[in-house]
Amino acid sequence: QVQLVESGGELVQAGGSLRLSCVASGFEFKPTAMAWYRQPPTKRALVAGLSADGTTVLADSVEGRFTISRDNAKNTVYLQMDSEKPEDAGFYYCNIKGRTCGWGRGTQVTVSS
Repeated sequence: QVQLVESGGELVQAGGSLRLSCVASGFEFKPTAMAWYRQPPTKRALVAGLSADGTTVLADSVEGRFTISRDNAKNTVYLQMDSEKPEDAGFYYCNIKGRTCGWGRGTQVTVSS
């Protein structure tokens, strides 16, 4: 059973940084592409994706500010968020890239201007 546990969200000032973590279990992590999603807007939108070979994809709105990485030994995927903007606020979820079910609880990021 796939389990995803996100953490690291908190209140941050605009211009600040946060690092989100997601511990995954229940599947073979190392060869699996992972991604971070944000909600709102009304449906979860891809923020960043990372394939097993290191290929990354970033939403235009976070290009140059966010970095996705992974530690296969810890079954963990990270999202480093720098130069935070108020529009970055929301609930952040990780999942297997492309998977649309079995979401974790997410972690909330609040950005004060």
